[in-house]
Amino acid sequence: MLWLSEVLLQQYEIDSFEALKLAIAERARGGEMHFRMDVRPPFPDTPEDWEDRLEAAFYTIRP
Repeated sequence: MLWLSEVLLQQYEIDSFEALKLAIAERARGGEMHFRMDVRPPFPDTPEDWEDRLEAAFYTIRP
């Protein structure tokens, strides 16, 4: 189970929403099967539909 808060803590160099989407997609390619969003990304460029965009980044890109 991949938690959004876990990604943000482990990859503290992420500095934008776009970089976060790439990190989420990379974790999906690495074999993570489930994704939970337990916090709102703290970036100024975080869009209103951030949940949909992160979910798409995770579930669209499969190994």
